[in-house]
Amino acid sequence: MPMKALDENWIDAFVRVFELCKLRRDERVIVLSESASRPVNVQLAELALARMKARFFHIRLPSPKPEPGPIIRSSGASLALTGQDEAVRALAASDFIVDLTVEGLMHARETGAILKGGARIMNISNEHPEALARLVPQEDMKQTVREAVALCRAAETMTVRSDAETDLSVAMTGASTVGIWGWTDRAGTLAHWPAGIVVSFPTAGSVNGRLVFKPGDMNLTFKRYFESEVVFTLRDDYVSEVGGTGADARLMRTYLEAFADRNAYATSHVGWGLNPAARYEALAMYDKADTNGTELRAMAGNFLYSTGANEFAGRFTRGHFDLPMMDCTIALDGRAVVENGHLA
Repeated sequence: MPMKALDENWIDAFVRVFELCKLRRDERVIVLSESASRPVNVQLAELALARMKARFFHIRLPSPKPEPGPIIRSSGASLALTGQDEAVRALAASDFIVDLTVEGLMHARETGAILKGGARIMNISNEHPEALARLVPQEDMKQTVREAVALCRAAETMTVRSDAETDLSVAMTGASTVGIWGWTDRAGTLAHWPAGIVVSFPTAGSVNGRLVFKPGDMNLTFKRYFESEVVFTLRDDYVSEVGGTGADARLMRTYLEAFADRNAYATSHVGWGLNPAARYEALAMYDKADTNGTELRAMAGNFLYSTGANEFAGRFTRGHFDLPMMDCTIALDGRAVVENGHLA
């Protein structure tokens, strides 16, 4: 976005998130960015840290050179640290990292080593600062997310059904479930902002059934609402068929095929949004360059199905779809947690 005078409330929003992270003046803080990072968000982070009198320095890496093949968007797996061993060591030795990489460190290969060092990572999604300011996390979101996490960890089966004939079953035993409420105040953890979501990474062979994406559902990799029906058939985690005759189905088939990687068809994670402040119309209100779609992932009552990397099932791939679905009923061991797209 073009640089302009910064709104004071944008700086306030960054300060508030860092306060929730219990950032102390004596901590070692690193701002991590790359050459393609959103400049205004980098500037806002530095201004907020300066206002808080935090000690920080900035690691700015060159963005990876674009490679032939599929265009990567919203993967959650930044490649900016690939081969940057010195930077990884510095990050692992820090206390607090403000992650402003374009794709984020959520699924990056180096993240485990950084967290093992005791650093906590606050990923600020590559969003327009107006969206970030609208979605400053609220303290009560932590308890809401924790309750959802507890339900998932106690469940043996998740089912997802809809009037559009979605009928999905997920074996939850052994799944790794994480909840993101929008800040991190504990060593060795990662959070992202915007937030308000619970996701489970099923073990291998746990996901079977049928997903029917209808007009109005969202494809956040393509940053567009579905305009035609697409049907996924899932067998033992993998999308075995992409049905549909419209442009949406053709785009998805072509994109998945381009990776020439079976893991691009695999299930990454499943979950649902818990944030009542997240707006359904947000994807229509920003230019594609000004949104990463994180708000739609957190929108209260959506069912989020994602393909691609799942480190808990031993799978890594650059292919990734985040696909929030509307009007679904999600049940854990028969108990509805979302009914027809509304939190139960």
